[in-house]
Amino acid sequence: MKTFDEILQHVGEFGTYQKRIFFFLCLPSVVTSFLTFSSIFTMYIPPHRCAVPGLSKDTYAIQGDNHRRLVNLTIPIKDGAYSKCDVYTDDVTDLAKRADNSSQSQCSEWVYDKSMFTSTITEDLSLVCDNVVMRSHSNMAVMAGMLVGSFGQSIISDMFGRKKACMIFLFMLICVGFLNYVIRDFASLIIIRFLTGCGTTSVGIACYVMAMELVAPAKRVYTGMGGLFLWMLGMLLMSGVAYFLRDWHNYVLALAGPSVFFLSYWWIVPESPRWLMSKGRFEEAEVIIRKFAKVNKTTLPEDMFDGKCVEETDTPKGKLSELLTNRTLAIRCLIINFHWAVCSLIYYGLTLNVTNLSGNVIINFVLSGLVEAVGYVLTLFLLNRLGRKWLHCSFLLGGGLACLATIFPVLYAAEDSKWTLVVLSLGGKMGAAGAFSTLYIFTVELYPTPVRNTAVGVGSMCSRIGGIISPYIADLSMLVKGEFGEALPLMVFGGAAVSAGVLTFFLPETLNQDLPETIEDAKNLGRSGSKCASNGYNMRRSLDGQDNDVFTLSMTSKD
Repeated sequence: MKTFDEILQHVGEFGTYQKRIFFFLCLPSVVTSFLTFSSIFTMYIPPHRCAVPGLSKDTYAIQGDNHRRLVNLTIPIKDGAYSKCDVYTDDVTDLAKRADNSSQSQCSEWVYDKSMFTSTITEDLSLVCDNVVMRSHSNMAVMAGMLVGSFGQSIISDMFGRKKACMIFLFMLICVGFLNYVIRDFASLIIIRFLTGCGTTSVGIACYVMAMELVAPAKRVYTGMGGLFLWMLGMLLMSGVAYFLRDWHNYVLALAGPSVFFLSYWWIVPESPRWLMSKGRFEEAEVIIRKFAKVNKTTLPEDMFDGKCVEETDTPKGKLSELLTNRTLAIRCLIINFHWAVCSLIYYGLTLNVTNLSGNVIINFVLSGLVEAVGYVLTLFLLNRLGRKWLHCSFLLGGGLACLATIFPVLYAAEDSKWTLVVLSLGGKMGAAGAFSTLYIFTVELYPTPVRNTAVGVGSMCSRIGGIISPYIADLSMLVKGEFGEALPLMVFGGAAVSAGVLTFFLPETLNQDLPETIEDAKNLGRSGSKCASNGYNMRRSLDGQDNDVFTLSMTSKD
């Protein structure tokens, strides 16, 4: 009687064949990053003002003295710039007679600065002034789609198989990518953005499950980070595309085009042998496993498939309410769920907020992706040295304090020193990425086995809630004008991060601790008399087959 993990010891825990398939399964992370964050550029709000009524060829740039005179006669000046939302309603032809208290009304047409992008969805749908909140609604729709997609994917994947589910969602991703081209009104924008969220998270989870089921438990920590680095690579690549393609129609087609390659996965990627064995389809699993061995140049014992192979799928079940029967566990549960919401809030919020910072939005987004990579690298090197609690706490407090510090350059720095605002925001983003990447392992090691899957599932749901809120916080600067408005979103994110960081002190350290098997074990976690185990043992226990679904839910929460 062999389990799949025992078979992997013979065919190779992470051999040539698994590496090849793992690479293909990580590639969709690039495209999911494309579609998730495409709105950074397609829905960028360029500098704009009200159009001169009756002037059919009005432009944002002043074309000459006569054009300047017409603009000054019809557009009020507010805070040193032409009004973005109001025009004069009285008919005055002499500029000397124009008074600041002349009657005004909201305009219905706008002209936009074309120096950054020649065309955006924001311009085409006029998502400015009273309609500016619709941009936040569209970004919220993506997060809501992620919440729905994460539940639907698991059902389809378990019923029809990993490969079929993966192909279904990849086809959905391809269709959604090209559908972005046909956005014509706000209703179609919301629907397509919602489907984008469903497609990206479904593909992310489906591919991630398949990848994790191909490798042995000891290799999952490092292979789990592979998708995150390709996600970050997608952010960098889409920035390059935005630099060369400044029209949003061409831009979304360029982002969607590479996804057609994923149709070839039907012939490249095999079904998960682990899933086949769990369904009793041992003959099909054997064919794939023998291909593993052939490509990996390993030899299988002749009696490897004698008798019936089994896959261990029975996991103790429990109810999350059991944790609430103890005050200590209830507090931990509330704190860790708050952390899930905060990490998602500040990660997505700070990413979306790059459009509201001073400077070039493309450069800001590239820097945002690079500091995210730094957060991941620090996690890999420090997680087993500093411990889960202190590293997670350091990321939250460091990133949060960086965001809170943005109030100082806003209040005291000269105009040419506003770059410090961008630097502090990037510091917050690095902290958010690092905190997100450490939260999974910390969460898994805090909960007892009977409720671990359920508990981390609840945490993942809380992260979606944080993501849904994040666009509205990021766009607070649209509602609160002036320099303080520019720092307000960062201060909100910083306050949330610092609050979560302080609450980390009430959680126990889990490094080198046995995974709690019972409620009583969980209560004793972190106490001086608790049992300790080697770190290698703990990491293997944390990421073994029984917690594969938990690992998938949390590590793909960005998709």
